[in-house]
Amino acid sequence: MPLTSDSDIRALLGTARTVALVGISDRPDRPSHEVMQALQHHGYRVIPVNPQITGEHVLGEYVWASLDQIGEAIDIVDIFRNSAAAGAVVDDAIAIGAKAVWMQIGVVNPEAAARAEAAGLEVVMDRCPKQEIRRLGLPPVGEPQPS
Repeated sequence: MPLTSDSDIRALLGTARTVALVGISDRPDRPSHEVMQALQHHGYRVIPVNPQITGEHVLGEYVWASLDQIGEAIDIVDIFRNSAAAGAVVDDAIAIGAKAVWMQIGVVNPEAAARAEAAGLEVVMDRCPKQEIRRLGLPPVGEPQPS
């Protein structure tokens, strides 16, 4: 079952440090760009992934073509792709040993979620980490979590 309780989402966001954002846009008016910026401002290292703009930089970070090229540990893979495309991203997240997959608002793929959970990953579906951080009043990365 995807994480839905405030305590589970708080724990995931409170322990994560590195987020790979799959489906990043280089356009500042796009939601993925806004979410990346908000996560960076909150203290997360955000690594953008988009094969169409590989080699460019978004918000100071090099854009990778795929998760398997990044070469460092990823806590959360944040998916800004449609529900059908999310399945392949989840499979890639499993392959690189990510700790969790986070499907953005409107992204729902129960089959992919089940595969991720079976592989030991935590799953959040149909939510936005930027909104959850604000809603839960989470402190910046590295600061003590409220009890």
